[in-house]
Amino acid sequence: MRVHIATDHAGLELSAHLITALSAKGYEMVDHGPTEYDAEDDYPSFCINAALAVVADQKAGVDALGIVLGGSGNGEQIAANKVAGIRAALAWNLSTATLAREHNDANVVAVGGRQHSVEEATEIIEAFLAEPFSNAERHVRRIAKIATYETTGEVVA
Repeated sequence: MRVHIATDHAGLELSAHLITALSAKGYEMVDHGPTEYDAEDDYPSFCINAALAVVADQKAGVDALGIVLGGSGNGEQIAANKVAGIRAALAWNLSTATLAREHNDANVVAVGGRQHSVEEATEIIEAFLAEPFSNAERHVRRIAKIATYETTGEVVA
């Protein structure tokens, strides 16, 4: 699986750790930045580029997911969710990580680097990456309604 990763300055150390740890587990890691610490960096471009790459890979049939990191993960999740086709979920424990994939077919996980130890964050992200979408009819139906709104502006009852 290809994994696109982006961060802000607050998640830079966690990002470096994840790139090494997940590469060792066989994931193809693609780093969308930043490459160096800058407390004044503007994370939206990094996260949007990672999200765009996830969508492009998935449209091309590549098995791909994304990770966006920040101090809380909130802003990074918001930025990623502005990309059509992205369902970014903020995960703060194993349950929210696995349910994001199982029920929502989330294709990007957001994690707050200042909210967890490196070990906890790694465990949350690994759980997200390993969990398959359930393909349960009710979840497929709900995701389709979200996609309809995203592409047409129509709210389906």
